[in-house]
Amino acid sequence: MSRQSVSRRVTAPSLRTRKGGEKIVCLTAYTAPMAQLMDPHCDVLLVGDSLGMVVHGLPTTVGVTLDMMILHGRAVVRGSSQALVAVDLPFGSYERSAEQAFDAASRILCETGAQAVKVETGQGVADSISFLTGRGIPVIGHVGLRPQAVHLEGGFKARGRSAEEHERVLAEARATDEAGAIAMVVEGVTPALAAEITATVSCPTIGIGASHVCDGQILVTEDMLGLFDWTPKFVRRYADLRTTIEDAVQRYAADVRSGAFPASTEEYRLGSRT
Repeated sequence: MSRQSVSRRVTAPSLRTRKGGEKIVCLTAYTAPMAQLMDPHCDVLLVGDSLGMVVHGLPTTVGVTLDMMILHGRAVVRGSSQALVAVDLPFGSYERSAEQAFDAASRILCETGAQAVKVETGQGVADSISFLTGRGIPVIGHVGLRPQAVHLEGGFKARGRSAEEHERVLAEARATDEAGAIAMVVEGVTPALAAEITATVSCPTIGIGASHVCDGQILVTEDMLGLFDWTPKFVRRYADLRTTIEDAVQRYAADVRSGAFPASTEEYRLGSRT
């Protein structure tokens, strides 16, 4: 990657300065073609471990591996040139120790060309964030609903509804910020908790199911585009591509079966240059 191409991208320091300013636009991306389409409009493209569910059909994100994240991370970096690309550290790749987290994060940055990693902030993870940032690795934290803890927490449930839970998530957010995170995803929390986190931490917050009070927003792109028959409450569908794709495939199948496709104009001819 040339020095010029690096300089065109949103950088970790410039992302952090967006606190309280123009809202940060973030979407998930898993492939080069989709990254190319979204790149001109987004500040951050997140290669989320949600790819396990969205692309690979897994029931949760727990089964996603580091190699899977690197494969998709490479594709998104190739397909983009302006947005900051962040890649999730998957379950099991960072929880044991700061050194384990560094090994996984350094692999991601070296092998994909991404500019940051994202970690779900549970017990002890703030220490690992500090370890990473102190060694030159930009980190985006993730508090509130933590998909990698789905088994421990009994499903994908909103967080912060009790006073005890409110204080726990707020404490995790403070620790993540103090550890040097460049930004923080806040997922599935009450508007009051999202507002308190955003007002408390110095880094920008990026909400998903956390109301409009955050410094930016992120959605799973396939949810936003209407590719699934069910979407979470907090998702606004901006398209209905599921219906569009089903209709296109149905018409293609009908044309193949009837012999209408391919037509003579879609065939190669001897002596033709086209």
